[in-house]
Amino acid sequence: MRKALIAHVKRVVIKIGSGVLSNVAGLEDARVGAISTDICHLLDRGLEVVVVSSGAVSAGKGQLGITGRPQTIPQKQAAAAIGQTRIIREYQETFQALNYNVAQVLLTRDDLSNRRRYLNARNTVMTLLEYRVTPIVNENDTVVVEEIRFGDNDNLSALVTNLVEADMLIILSDVDGLYDQDPAENPHAQLIPVVERVTPEIEAMGGESKSNLGTGGMSTKLKAAKRAALSGVGTLIVNGRSANILARIFSGEDVGTYILPAQSKLSAKKHWIAFSKKPRGKLLIDEGGQEAVIRHGKSLLPSGILGVDGGFERGDAVRLCNLDGAEFARGVISYSLAETLQIMGKQCADIEKVLGYKYRDEVVCRDNLVLTIDEEEEVD
Repeated sequence: MRKALIAHVKRVVIKIGSGVLSNVAGLEDARVGAISTDICHLLDRGLEVVVVSSGAVSAGKGQLGITGRPQTIPQKQAAAAIGQTRIIREYQETFQALNYNVAQVLLTRDDLSNRRRYLNARNTVMTLLEYRVTPIVNENDTVVVEEIRFGDNDNLSALVTNLVEADMLIILSDVDGLYDQDPAENPHAQLIPVVERVTPEIEAMGGESKSNLGTGGMSTKLKAAKRAALSGVGTLIVNGRSANILARIFSGEDVGTYILPAQSKLSAKKHWIAFSKKPRGKLLIDEGGQEAVIRHGKSLLPSGILGVDGGFERGDAVRLCNLDGAEFARGVISYSLAETLQIMGKQCADIEKVLGYKYRDEVVCRDNLVLTIDEEEEVD
């Protein structure tokens, strides 16, 4: 079965966790070298590879005398500034020894939230792949603040998977995959080889990170897999500290946990709206408006809006919520906050009378709208 799943893969995103590359003392150079060699062997087979690599903070914290996880953002940024150069050097040396090249790509959420910058980032990465250069992607920890963080590199890897339209996401972790129970606490825990769909019950099995090296646990990997699935991409979670793990994967060995792609995937644009573009506000929608959007696949008209919140401008993403504040969709809005306040509750024919102009009848057009009822999963 596993051979059939990987047979179509031509472009793969490989996310490498801090726990794979580091120990409590910091970066393990030998581990970076071993994984780099494995990636180069995939390149020998003709695959295109994009790497999302953690480990910069672990690589740099020792030079600052920090033990454990940095406690403040400035400490983390300083450690990342030191460590990023070191980790890229380690990748570069191994790749060049095997006649391949790498390139550093540092991103913040703002880079992927803005459509123009998103497309620029895509064009850069795709051009690197055309030249057989392997992009090494990481969050730009040296400048990022909480408001523009991806949250963790698992999330970033799912967004990059959509960005480059990869065929598969491989997450190299320090565990063998998803278990039905915590294997550290229960020796009888069973590895789950295949997950058809990431349900709330599956997510509950993930737990939280217990490591001082990384920022996420299995739960963040499952969320990343769920987002990748909506791009039509399967995700394989495996133990990156196992010898020759990438070669074993592409030889068809049944390792780790494979999360199947969704049966109905989002377009690249709708995936960007759902996960990359950060919402700037919230609209409260009446029952008629909810019914039109959810059940009948319609656009949101001003007549269905009962309230607004936030500081959005035309072209920003907003959350569509019921009267209890629960989100059921999100989309790109056609009017600013000031304009929406004036036209909400009114008929389309009244927009021009109220504003003196009209961009369009729809406040949120269906083409720019994604249902998120099932925890960000499209249902239409």
